[in-house]
Amino acid sequence: MMLFTEMYKTATTTLIELFVCDMTFLDNARPMLASIVNLKSQLSDIIEPEFGLLDHLLRLEVLTRRQYNKVRAGDKAAYERSAAVLELLETEDQCDKFLEALRLTGQQHIANVVTENGGQKNYIII
Repeated sequence: MMLFTEMYKTATTTLIELFVCDMTFLDNARPMLASIVNLKSQLSDIIEPEFGLLDHLLRLEVLTRRQYNKVRAGDKAAYERSAAVLELLETEDQCDKFLEALRLTGQQHIANVVTENGGQKNYIII
């Protein structure tokens, strides 16, 4: 026969374990598009659009040929090209492919900034 305190500890532990599992699921399901939009200003300053990123985005069908040419056209600074690319991201699928292109071009640290909400951690105190 279980004592009340043992039952309470078991129920509380189970509840906390369920809560942690649910929070982990929600954290992994966080929309990347929202993160990218929120971090756009910072990202445009640190993304290196040349050296293969634009080519990977074209190959992964994140950019159309017309969009690719528009981003590359003219005498734009790197941050302007990066901002133009970020403006073109409209779906979660495009964002996933964008993160893949960052990783393929040695910009994993930038992908990490996006997936980790810009280094911000949100806590829920219960």
